[in-house]
Amino acid sequence: MSNRKSIFFKYFVICSAVILISFVCLGTVLLLVSSRYFIDEKKSLLEKNTKALALYTQEEMLAQPADWKKSVTDEMMQYSMACNADFILCDSTGAVLVNSSKDPVCSPHNISHVIGKSFKANGPEYYVLAFSSKAAQDDYTYNIMEIFIVSAIIVLVIVMFLVYFMTLKLTEPIKEIAEVSKKIGAGDFSVTLPDYSTSELEQLSNAFNDMAASLKSYDTMRNSFLANVSHELRTPMTSIGGFVDGLLDGTIPKEQERYYLKIISSEVHRLARLVRSMLNLAKIEAGELKPNLQYFSVLEPIVDTLVTFEPRLEEKQIEIRGLDVDRVTLYADNDLVHQVMYNLIENAIKFVDKGGYIEFHFEPEGNMTSISIRNSGEGLSEDELPLVFDRFYKTDKSRGLDKTGVGLGLNIVRSIIKLHGGKIMVRSVKNEYTEFVFTLPNKAEGD
Repeated sequence: MSNRKSIFFKYFVICSAVILISFVCLGTVLLLVSSRYFIDEKKSLLEKNTKALALYTQEEMLAQPADWKKSVTDEMMQYSMACNADFILCDSTGAVLVNSSKDPVCSPHNISHVIGKSFKANGPEYYVLAFSSKAAQDDYTYNIMEIFIVSAIIVLVIVMFLVYFMTLKLTEPIKEIAEVSKKIGAGDFSVTLPDYSTSELEQLSNAFNDMAASLKSYDTMRNSFLANVSHELRTPMTSIGGFVDGLLDGTIPKEQERYYLKIISSEVHRLARLVRSMLNLAKIEAGELKPNLQYFSVLEPIVDTLVTFEPRLEEKQIEIRGLDVDRVTLYADNDLVHQVMYNLIENAIKFVDKGGYIEFHFEPEGNMTSISIRNSGEGLSEDELPLVFDRFYKTDKSRGLDKTGVGLGLNIVRSIIKLHGGKIMVRSVKNEYTEFVFTLPNKAEGD
């Protein structure tokens, strides 16, 4: 990238231009003010000296009518040197009687100010005239500008030096952020930005570090997800491949073919459930799955699911509690809620103790209804509770009891409930019960 396009270059040029323009404006104002001050002071001084010289000349003419010129000439030269101006004395006809300048006639183009004072002495009227030359004003202006330019150059060099390093320091965090961004883009999510003293950079640093932490978390989840998916796919596919090879090469006896075909069928269904669950999760997370909201009784999906699991309920002699209630209406997607109930009830049946119970409870809470499904049994440990909704997570007991599950059921349950704007939690008492409590809307917004 060209240096002219960099923030450092642009910021440095802008600051330098602003400072330079400020100095130019300041110099112009200083020149105008100092020139005006010089002119006013010069005019005031000339008026004062011209009046004093005229009074002195008048007194000398009256005191020495025949011999006044020498003393007046000496006095006029003193005044001329004192205020750096030329004085002349002339009569009413314009004849010059005394001149402090060596030039008999003052050049008009070299005159800046003319101050005059008239007086009478011994009858005739006389005039004392003071001339301020432009050269004096120009010298004054030149000296002021010379001092200003020298001072400005020194200050500009110092300021430019400071601006350079301040700009360098200001843009350094941006370069640091760019370097860290490159590392994150290369897959290194462990890098972080330091704390900055500037509030804006501190906010950017915090946001950037949060982003890096989220990407690291997502990367870990992605790697874990791929590893789990690979494992879950590889296990049934290995079994299927092994049994099919055994059937083809005659390793498996004819009388056992049906038994192994049932195993293959079970593993194929397990693969199908895994793929279907993964597709559902992908649709929910991508926002492609829109719930078809409608009113229905919460008992419908519960009863349908219990009928599906009736043989297993009878086999384990499970008591069903809490369904003898008035109509509890939900405003949700019936099919998705059916999937929630199926997964939670299947999970409860899997871990309920023989002769135990599964209990349902419903509690309206404003626009939401709280639903709990509790099963008696061994329960979960405190270490297991935070992990039950993770993808592919199975407790040690679950791995022994569940040979067909893929570890996505509770994760899907949580995703569906969040899709409806609800929440889900799990609580358990070891060797007593496990209970899932979740909320679903019971009416449309605005009703």
